[in-house]
Amino acid sequence: MSLRLSGGRKLQSPPGDKARPTASRVRLAVMNMLAAEIPQASWLELFCGSGVMGCEALQRGAARVVAVEEDRAISQVARSNLQLVCSGLASDPEVSVVNQEVRHWLRTAAVTPFDLIYADPPYAAELYGPVLQVISERGWLQPEGLVLLEYATKKPPERPAGWTLVKQKNYGGSSLMLLSQG
Repeated sequence: MSLRLSGGRKLQSPPGDKARPTASRVRLAVMNMLAAEIPQASWLELFCGSGVMGCEALQRGAARVVAVEEDRAISQVARSNLQLVCSGLASDPEVSVVNQEVRHWLRTAAVTPFDLIYADPPYAAELYGPVLQVISERGWLQPEGLVLLEYATKKPPERPAGWTLVKQKNYGGSSLMLLSQG
């Protein structure tokens, strides 16, 4: 199965059924929602799978993209996809793919805050709260930054204290929650 970016470029899809690529209409909704914030932004994609959200952000002018995925084979697909998109850009964004478990990486990596953080963990894993907590505790988000969570519509994550709901949208079986700190 192949993925297509909103501009039509084909990307690789991760092998097997471990990854669940974000549906094209949800990707487009995210990019439209964040259109003003993406140019020159730093983008962190947690549980990146194919890296398609980072690829979309790069196409729209993100200056830095870091994608984190614990599955080695899937992270290699993300790396290939992000490199492919970078090769077609006039700019030279900073791009890296980290092959580690997300919470471990958030707890141990050197913190360089991001403007936008996209998290799409396995829906049933109940990782939203723990991930938001470590993002907050370690200062991964710029003061005016935003976190976008993709989740199963039937099971919205609880919003921990210290986070403000900016926007929430449903797209069939998937939904989005846009949060800011404070």
